[in-house]
Amino acid sequence: MKFVHVLVEGPTEETFLRDVMNPYLFNYDVYLNAIIITTKGIETGKNFKGGTSKYNKIRGTIYRLLGDSTVVAVTTMIDYYKLPSDFPSKNAIHGNNCFDRVSYLEEQFAMDIAQERFIPFFVLHEFEAYLFTLPEYLIDAFPELKNEEKKELMQIGKSCSSPEEINDGEATHPSARIKRLIPTYGKVSYGSIIAKRIGLIAIKERCPHFNKWVSTLESIGKKG
Repeated sequence: MKFVHVLVEGPTEETFLRDVMNPYLFNYDVYLNAIIITTKGIETGKNFKGGTSKYNKIRGTIYRLLGDSTVVAVTTMIDYYKLPSDFPSKNAIHGNNCFDRVSYLEEQFAMDIAQERFIPFFVLHEFEAYLFTLPEYLIDAFPELKNEEKKELMQIGKSCSSPEEINDGEATHPSARIKRLIPTYGKVSYGSIIAKRIGLIAIKERCPHFNKWVSTLESIGKKG
């Protein structure tokens, strides 16, 4: 079994890796070990975890994880939405569309870390985009929804060729759209459960950037 550390934003991504991605990647002899970003350290008590920290802190954590000789790679699962401005080239993004832009930032991220075992990955535009792969599963989780709300959720899912294209505007990023129509939605309590019902294969089929990342992880297991 090939072990990979994954630096994630919070418990939703941690559960998604455990319940959705690891059962799939087991067939490729790959196991993902989720590590939640520590956003603030204190002298006594527990550290605060979850959310995106400043780049220098993330950079230091990545180097620490790369120091673990028991893993074949270190990767990330960090939202592109509201990515801190101190990430490499964040304020000088190149590309004509979201796929080009996020790929450019990942390339700059990889160049800055400069370690062969590092695989950068940003989620376009955030985890909730994956729930629009098959919005009917999102709808089924909330039977109290009115027909108008169901129709709008379905339309959001159909509005782009890929859910990853749902933009990162303050009021139009994926989770904002969900919260407006489903105020009771909670990322930790619902996100990974709905994603599991949708299934990894369906998400891969509709989310090309995510699919590229998963394919890279598959290839790790095929080596050697």
